[in-house]
Amino acid sequence: MGIWHSLSGPPEYTKLAEKTGFTCEQIGVLHKRFKQLSHNEDALRREHFDAIHDLAWNPIRAQIIEAFFDRRNLIPPGEGSMEEIHLEEFVLVMSHFKPPSLSMTDEERDGVRREKLRFLFNMHDTDNDGTITLQEYRHVVEELLSRSEHISKETAESIADAAMLEVASISVGHMEPDEFYEGITFEHFLKLLNSFEIEAKMNVRFLNMNASTVCF
Repeated sequence: MGIWHSLSGPPEYTKLAEKTGFTCEQIGVLHKRFKQLSHNEDALRREHFDAIHDLAWNPIRAQIIEAFFDRRNLIPPGEGSMEEIHLEEFVLVMSHFKPPSLSMTDEERDGVRREKLRFLFNMHDTDNDGTITLQEYRHVVEELLSRSEHISKETAESIADAAMLEVASISVGHMEPDEFYEGITFEHFLKLLNSFEIEAKMNVRFLNMNASTVCF
């Protein structure tokens, strides 16, 4: 038993706080959530996420789950995927959902925005080749539209094709009829979402805590 101030704590928490910008208190909350999801095991696997009720009907459920096992989303980023994750990896991935601090400089805020958009890009770049291809984009659209009884698979594919052509025109400008659009690069992705308020959309509310201590 013990009490730690939000800026201090167990060595494991302190190390993660330095890496992520979370307070030790926030890491304590995440640790409790980790233990709930893993049923007090030391590692989380995909089947643990499969059991989360709130994810069951999410059309991009597979991409959300896979994001936790994608080494590109760690600090520093790596390559490939993991079969299981421990508390450190869980907290590092969750740090992408941390709201920007009000005391950040414009440069720091731009960096946070870029990291959040990179995380979002990685979710849809499923083959990790640096582009979101038409096939990957079509898969996302089909997943989003799959629960509608009024839209066929062929219609969903047509919608994806049309949307991708629009994306191409925004990303690279005029294209000749015989040109082939390889897909959305990260730089194109930044341009497309230039006005999208990712900071407001991609955060975890329970991390905005005012309490100064966490007890064990």
